[in-house]
Amino acid sequence: MYYANVGQQSPHTSRVIEVTGNGKVMATPNYVQIQLEVQTRGKNVQEAQQENAIIMNRVIQSLLALHIPRENIQTAFYTISPLYDYENGKQIFNGYEVTNAITVKVTDTSQIGKIIDTAVENGANRISSIQFNIDNVDAYYQQALSLALHNAQMKAKTIAETMHLPLQPQPIEIVEEHESAPVLYRSMAMADSKISTPIEQGQIAINATVRVKFQY
Repeated sequence: MYYANVGQQSPHTSRVIEVTGNGKVMATPNYVQIQLEVQTRGKNVQEAQQENAIIMNRVIQSLLALHIPRENIQTAFYTISPLYDYENGKQIFNGYEVTNAITVKVTDTSQIGKIIDTAVENGANRISSIQFNIDNVDAYYQQALSLALHNAQMKAKTIAETMHLPLQPQPIEIVEEHESAPVLYRSMAMADSKISTPIEQGQIAINATVRVKFQY
């Protein structure tokens, strides 16, 4: 936010107050995407691939048994990497590692812990990502944008009243700043449990920022 002091300029010079308005709306996520991975190792590629396929199929079947639609389960990536050990400064080949990763969209966020536990019990050996999201993010953004514009207007009014300036109520320019994707406002908590892995879903912050110019 800045105030341009142009009191010594000619009356015909445009005198402008430029302010930055910020708005934030908190929203509860309505679905989560979990990335599950199965990593296997073998002396040859076929061995590692076969074991990986058996385990991943078991993981997927266990998720389907929890009534997760098949269309909500998608392959994220599949990699085959050689493994090496180092002895006395020499590189020694030690087989292959195969990683198969899937993303699972879960709409019942209360079941996240159970889904993770079930996947792990059936062979998933890495949970690489848990991302909470909301479907109707644009509706929340519109609310945040309205708050940002109101915030900018109040800032300009405060400056004008403090400096005794005849502020024009209608802005002469509004620039919407690009915001990054909504981020989780409260961190997720994962811990070992005999019942179910507890997951703290928290809330998502949707932010909007505008730069507004007023004439006086």
